[in-house]
Amino acid sequence: MKKHLLATALLTSCFSANATIVEMQTDLGSITVHLYDQHTPVTVENFLNYVADGSYDGTVIHRSVDNFVLQGGGFKFETDFTEIETKDSIMNEPELSNVKGTIAMAKIGGNANSATSQWFFNLKDNSANLDLQNGGFTVFGEVTVTSIDVLEQITSLVHCGEIPVVNLNEDQCPTTTSGFNGENLFYINSVTVVDDDPNSSASLSPKENTLIDQDNSSDNGGSSSGGSLAWMLSLLALAGFTRRK
Repeated sequence: MKKHLLATALLTSCFSANATIVEMQTDLGSITVHLYDQHTPVTVENFLNYVADGSYDGTVIHRSVDNFVLQGGGFKFETDFTEIETKDSIMNEPELSNVKGTIAMAKIGGNANSATSQWFFNLKDNSANLDLQNGGFTVFGEVTVTSIDVLEQITSLVHCGEIPVVNLNEDQCPTTTSGFNGENLFYINSVTVVDDDPNSSASLSPKENTLIDQDNSSDNGGSSSGGSLAWMLSLLALAGFTRRK
């Protein structure tokens, strides 16, 4: 059990949770994530399965929206963006709130139970939007204070549309996905479990999603949400891509 855990970014107190701890290694530093094993067991198991088989190693951060979300877990890059092999979609578990510093699953607009491999970090409190939209987006972990700094460094990079890049200026952005150079993209180099004890972070206090119990009959399906894949799918369609169902 790790003895020197960093202080967690979330200070809201509602109820306790236990968590496995994983680290995402990037060129700007590591992102430490405490997973909510008890509250979102299906989602955590799904995420850890992708970690275990190395699916996330070398994947691209493909979406960065300042003061909103940072998204990855879906694509690698060789001569173009290539979707990683995905497992079956999982059941939505909208138990916890999309507050700043949490990680949640991305999914297809209008389909609450469509999450596979993609995830996103909430860069601010998105609870008013994402806790209810499209059946609520499943929050399954939180990052440390130090990790928040890494996320902010990534969002401060030059962007080509919503894709963060390195060693490019905006005038050098390509017009198609195949126009990118792999060396100019930002990667999650590896994701590893650093503490597999589900009781390793018993002091965590995730905020409960209370909006999900409200009437969401007027919900528009979430096509413009933080976890929607619609924007990227449109971009990839221009390059002849189709989504793996």
